[in-house]
Amino acid sequence: MSHALAWAAGGTGFTFLMTTLGAAMVFFFRKAVSANIQRIFLGFAAGVMIAASVWSLLIPAMEEAQAAGVAGWLPAGGGFVLGVAFLMLLDSLLPHLHPGAKQAEGLNSKWQRSTMLMLAVTLHNLPEGMVVGLAAALALHGDADAVSGALALSLGIGLQNIPEGAAVSLPLTQSGRTRGQSFAAGAASGLVEPLGAVLAFVLAEWVGAALPWLMSAAAGCMVCVTAQEMIPEAVEPDEVAGVISIVLGFALMMALDVAL
Repeated sequence: MSHALAWAAGGTGFTFLMTTLGAAMVFFFRKAVSANIQRIFLGFAAGVMIAASVWSLLIPAMEEAQAAGVAGWLPAGGGFVLGVAFLMLLDSLLPHLHPGAKQAEGLNSKWQRSTMLMLAVTLHNLPEGMVVGLAAALALHGDADAVSGALALSLGIGLQNIPEGAAVSLPLTQSGRTRGQSFAAGAASGLVEPLGAVLAFVLAEWVGAALPWLMSAAAGCMVCVTAQEMIPEAVEPDEVAGVISIVLGFALMMALDVAL
């Protein structure tokens, strides 16, 4: 059991390092980034998050539910709505800034936007870590296919975490964060994956049944914060560049998810 637990921690340790690598992209850009480039980064991040919510979360959630004999639409739809409701509630509690507004309704609007973005990606990473932990639990039985599947899963999630880390760190520079702060926030968004993996491994029998709901709720959180905070700012005032950046981010993340 300790060997498989080490595999779970090691697999998600790799995925966390890939998130950190993506977050480090902020160091490849000068400190002063133009508003147009920042909007493109924001649109790219929005596309990444939308694609990840569909291919990394909703579709696997439906497959997990169907494998357990449950109608796939139930946890996918129900969990998605719960995730949206959670983010909307959080948004109402935090100081709010409408996209395009010159002044915030609260005092800490920049903190609010950065927190919403990071929280959405962090919530998305939690069920991914749990998936790796459950795969390690299956590998505990010594099945060669289960072991290779756990390795492939860790590799796939790790590679797709590179653009996700960048999706957090790059837009944060728009809120006035330094490159070091943006990097730290992007890297921190992946810290929950090892924790989720170990938790799911230890509680495999109980977490497995709830995993489709958790994955769908994370997808709802991602779509909510993307639609409310990121897309409006990315497409205004340069709608064409914003739309293109969203499409490119979506296409890249979709290709990674499908290929891996």
